[in-house]
Amino acid sequence: MNRPARLVVAALTASTALLLTACGSGGGDDSSSDKIKGADADGKKASASAPASSPTAQDGAGRPKITLSKDFQANFQGWTNSDPKLQAILDDGREELRSKYAAIIESNPDSDAVAFYNSGTSLTSARQWIKSFTDTDDGLIGEVTVYNPQVHLNDTGSGVLFYCVDERKASTKNRRTGKVTTTPDKPESVLQYRERLDKTSQGVWKNVSLTTVAGGCR
Repeated sequence: MNRPARLVVAALTASTALLLTACGSGGGDDSSSDKIKGADADGKKASASAPASSPTAQDGAGRPKITLSKDFQANFQGWTNSDPKLQAILDDGREELRSKYAAIIESNPDSDAVAFYNSGTSLTSARQWIKSFTDTDDGLIGEVTVYNPQVHLNDTGSGVLFYCVDERKASTKNRRTGKVTTTPDKPESVLQYRERLDKTSQGVWKNVSLTTVAGGCR
């Protein structure tokens, strides 16, 4: 099979796809409390955008400061919530994704920031995903748009976060050859992320489970 753009890989079946951006455990929780009503429907992009760096980057929990290169942007739209508890989940969920992008750009699968925001099988899978880029000496360029976040607390107190990632303007660039591989301009390149996060004793919401759905935000 010819290798397509590094952000999206070929479908496993007619109804499901394995994406390189599926960098969590791949095992979602099917309990009803971990589902968000209407999450498979189209979501309108909110006008408000999150700042480039987290407002919680320097706090008592020791959250790392995450910086992306000037050649790659992750644009977060509508990542605000009037409930402070839900906003905390959004803030850490955003930084978790940014930490993985930064690790790819820095060619560092063992990034401390990735470990800070992931645990268990989610951390293992995140490192494997990052390593799939570093093994071939590929980095990220262009931009992704991350939008339509939907967040709630489930019956067990875990955070549930669904959001959309549009990768169609993102590409990989090989550090040795300079070859650029673009992401296909197809609906499957707009992904829905489905995360479960648990709060640590330091107050950090860590990603413990992630699945992605190709074209889930159409």
